[in-house]
Amino acid sequence: MPLSDPAPRELLHRRDIELRGYRRADGLFDIEATLTDTKTYSFSNQDRGEIRPGTPLHRMLARMTVDEDMVIRRFEAATEFGPYSVCPQAAPNFSALAGLTVGRGFLRAANERVGGIKGCTHLRELLGQMATVAFQTMFAVRQKKEAATAAQRPSMLNSCLAYEDGGVVARRTWPEWYANRPPAHSE
Repeated sequence: MPLSDPAPRELLHRRDIELRGYRRADGLFDIEATLTDTKTYSFSNQDRGEIRPGTPLHRMLARMTVDEDMVIRRFEAATEFGPYSVCPQAAPNFSALAGLTVGRGFLRAANERVGGIKGCTHLRELLGQMATVAFQTMFAVRQKKEAATAAQRPSMLNSCLAYEDGGVVARRTWPEWYANRPPAHSE
């Protein structure tokens, strides 16, 4: 169902986020993200001078390389455009994410390494979305791995409403893990 019709309005700010997941020839996986902020009007910036409509105020790039176990092997970040001349200095700090596992507790652990003055708010905003794209990219690989170890509870169970262990999807997809109880929502 679409959103309702909006009230008359004027576009002032646009944020575009693009994410892609790749299988590499060496067996690893790359998750790439780009965040771009633009305005529809000109404004003055102390470090950059006049920023014209459509010129990026922010453009951050990130590449997270993971293995089949979702361990980050390498994390690379870059700031092509930032509002301040110091902004690009935060990007190299994101290499500290190497060694973390994308999964439960990932964002907390990532924030310990690149939070606050060690990082960049906009690059950190990408981390949760990159983690989601990593799971989506790795879905077939992880599904095959979980099938090989059928005694292991599927990692997707209880990760969202659709995968509730007492819901219709769990009953249909993982009957051996289905919790025979009324779901928390109507089916």
